Amino acid sequence: MNRHKLAIAFTICFISIMFSGVSSMLMSVYLPVAVRDLLGEMNDESMNSVSAYINSFFLFGSMFGGFSWGYICDRIGRSKAVTFSTAFYALFTLLTAFSGSWMLVSIYRFLTGFGVGGVMLTTNILVCELWPENKRAVAVGIVSAAMPVGFIAAGALNNVLANWHSAFLVGAIPLATAVVSAFILSESEGWKAGKTNNSAVEVSSSGIFSPNYRRNLLVGSLIFGTMLIGLWAVFSWAPTWVQSVTPNESDAQQLRGTTMMILAFSGLLGSVASGWIANALGQRNTLIMCFAMCFIMVFVVFKLNTSITSATFAEMFVMAFFFGISQGVLAVYIPQLFPTVIRAFATGFCYNIGRLFTASVVFFIGALADFLGGYGNAIFIFSFIFLIGLVITGFAGLQRIEYPVVKQQSNLN
Repeated sequence: MNRHKLAIAFTICFISIMFSGVSSMLMSVYLPVAVRDLLGEMNDESMNSVSAYINSFFLFGSMFGGFSWGYICDRIGRSKAVTFSTAFYALFTLLTAFSGSWMLVSIYRFLTGFGVGGVMLTTNILVCELWPENKRAVAVGIVSAAMPVGFIAAGALNNVLANWHSAFLVGAIPLATAVVSAFILSESEGWKAGKTNNSAVEVSSSGIFSPNYRRNLLVGSLIFGTMLIGLWAVFSWAPTWVQSVTPNESDAQQLRGTTMMILAFSGLLGSVASGWIANALGQRNTLIMCFAMCFIMVFVVFKLNTSITSATFAEMFVMAFFFGISQGVLAVYIPQLFPTVIRAFATGFCYNIGRLFTASVVFFIGALADFLGGYGNAIFIFSFIFLIGLVITGFAGLQRIEYPVVKQQSNLN
């Protein structure tokens, strides 16, 4: 594929992922304000419960979206799936701006998550199949950085727009991008070849659960899921934790936005650097390092701080840097475990089976925050999931399938 088409594909994927990041985190940074606006004067327990529902609905939507769009992507092609999933999350982000009840917000967040779950998968698969192997990790790492760019933008919007309804109008931008991509985004040649050369392999749940790929599917799901649970536990509730340890309301608003921007900017740097780091250390060793450092830094941030200082922000920066590295590496590590004809569906399964547990964890952190002694304690308790991911990654022996589709396999380093 020529450089012009690659540039178009990269730009569209970057914009789509970036605004999916905005849509993902916009409610988190506005959550205390939005819930108070939707509910009026209510006690803290009711506020925490509704906040937990809104956050969890989004994650459940992402989970179902990842499963569904993986199947769709293998059937209709990578470019069409990117276009449609982008349009889906953009539309419901826009509609959230006009919501007047927390139940309607929850429904729209579920549907927004459904589209975001698709974008996170379909753009990743498209980039993996368009770029040659010697440049793939770097390309995926850079395009994955679009998600934390979106997180930064969400934090910036919080500092610029006090009205959360106005902030959600940003959904108009990815909606316009989807319309343009329908006419100019090229299809993956690997997908076209895979449909021709592997037509005997049925793209169905029985295909991804076949004995040849069952082990990769299970271990890939556990590795991705454990990192995902810890990441969302932190990113979903860090702004609310900041609010809980900051008595002054006006200070809390600024600190919430600053927290999200720091987490996102550091995650961006980690994601961009992930390709070079993985090439130097090996993908598996890099993931082991990320699991260990994420656990350590969650302890430092949420257990050793009782107020927000410059040191707290520095610690958050280090923590999010390793989150970012992990996301860039996983975006390459997981898809290469499966052949093209079932790659999107199987990768979607690995990405999203963990979201069932992630959404539950995010809900319970909010619902049990008081019982567990505050948001800091709750986040740290659930961060032990990183140690599970570390052990699984260290002892798992997985087989890689080369791009676009060949039967020869080699051990992952």
